[in-house]
Order: sequence, then C-alpha cells, then structure tokens
Amino acid sequence: MAIRTLPRALVLALSLMGSSAFANEALVFQTDFGLKDGAVSAMKGVAFGVDRTLPLQDLTHEIPAYNIWEASYRLYQTLNYWPKGTVFVSVVDPGVGTDRHSVVLKTKSGHYIVSPDNGTLTLVAEHFGIEAVRQIDEKRNRLKGSEKSYTFHGRDVYAYTGARLASGVISFEQVGPLLPAEVVTIPYQPAVAEKDGTLKGTIPILDVQYGNVWTNIDDALLTKAGINKGDNACIRISEGDALKYEGKAPYVSSFGDVPEGQPLVYLNSLLQVSVALNMDSFATKHQVQSGANWHVSLKKCG
Repeated sequence: MAIRTLPRALVLALSLMGSSAFANEALVFQTDFGLKDGAVSAMKGVAFGVDRTLPLQDLTHEIPAYNIWEASYRLYQTLNYWPKGTVFVSVVDPGVGTDRHSVVLKTKSGHYIVSPDNGTLTLVAEHFGIEAVRQIDEKRNRLKGSEKSYTFHGRDVYAYTGARLASGVISFEQVGPLLPAEVVTIPYQPAVAEKDGTLKGTIPILDVQYGNVWTNIDDALLTKAGINKGDNACIRISEGDALKYEGKAPYVSSFGDVPEGQPLVYLNSLLQVSVALNMDSFATKHQVQSGANWHVSLKKCG
C-alpha cells in the first residue's frame, strides 16, 4: 500500500502553528453577571477574537451580586483541579471604574487570576501563595475602541488580557508593571482548635443546591479535637455576635447514615467539616447564610 505524505508546505505551516495553536491554556470565567443578558457572551467573544483556538470554560456566573467573598471562595474551591498554566478571569467588581487596581496574580502553583484587586484574591493568595502580582497596563492590554467605556472592564480589560495571556500573545511580564507580592484581603475567622477542644471557624460558603453548611474547619482539626465517627458534636452558629443556631449532630460519613430530615456532621469534598440535614436544607430551615461574618464552633459532646 502506498503511503501518502503531506505536502511539504503544509508540514511547514503546521510546524509554525504548533507554538500557538496547540499551546493554549484554558481560560476560565467567573462573574456575578448571571446569564440573563449578553455580558458573558461578550466577554467570550472578545477572548475568541484574540484566539479562536482558546478553550473557554466557565467556573460560575451565579456569584451573588457584588459578593466578593464568595468569588474568592469559588476560586479557592476550584483552582487546584485545573492544570498549571490555566488562566482564570474573575469579575465581581462593585468598584468598577474606580481607582482599585486591575491585576494578574500568578500563584506559586503556576495558575493565573485576572481580577480587580478588591478582596477576590484573598483565599487563593493564602492557600496557593503569591509568586508575583502585575498591574494590567491598559495602554497595551485593553480592547481597541473601548477607551470610553468605564463600566465593563470584564469585557474590555479582563477578558482581553486573560485571552492574550492564555494564548501566548503576551507573557506574564508583558501584562504590566510588577507590584508588591501582596493583595487586598477580606478579614475572617481562621479555623482554630482551642485548649478545651472547641473548634472555631467561618462559614465561607453554602452548598447552595442542597442547603448544606460548609465550614473552613478541616479534618485534621476534627481529629485533634477528638471527634471520631459516631461521636456527637455540639454546634453553635452565629452571625457576628448573634446566635442563630445551637444543637448537636452525629459525625458520620454521609447523608444516609442518619434518618431523613435529621442533622449530621460530615466532611465535604474539600475534606472540611460541614453540617447538613439528610434530604433537607439546613441553611433554609435554620436561616443560616455564609460569609466572613458567619461563625461556627463545634465540640465533642454526649
């Protein structure tokens, strides 16, 4: 059987394309825009205009409006599962058009986050480390013709810069000037174990589909407090200084380990302590929400 070979010119063209067409990183979008209008599509159109071969993906567009804390958490929740080199564009930007910095953070894990420096980067900076931060040079990295627009930096600056970075049109060094290796952070209660065995932490997020309450208390602290499978944990949940819930629940492996409608303590997919009702919404029933001002404590009890 005769073996057909590609024309020499086509082989040369493919080899020249190799460094750009097949070296793109994923570009992952997160916003509080929702999908009711064309905002997200416009951002993707800008990215596609930079490079039609870019793999465009969504983290979420259902961040509650202006909720910078939740944007921070969703990046932290997701980033570790994407390959090194992935570029995230996160736009939850109530200060759009003001003097907050537009930046690209490179983590020590090798990921990039394009975002306003408004607290969104709190948790990725803490958990993945800061390799470097660069301010976006809008003279170089801004969509042509958008200079008079002040209220859609997600399209005009962030999507455009993120696409140029992910496609290799620019290097990280070409994003803009280097800033100090620090970001604006949102203060919150870190998870701690007290001497009497009480664990304290924050409710950073809800498992919104099911109403489970996630905390930032990890399994190592649970073990340190001597809470083992089958033990009861006494739970207190407060918003600031206001107590919202007090009760107890068994620490079990999964939801079906307790009767329907009953409370339980379990480890979520990030191996952090969570509180739930089997086949019901704990958050709705007990009017619990999430954020840096929501606190939780647990202690082994009878």
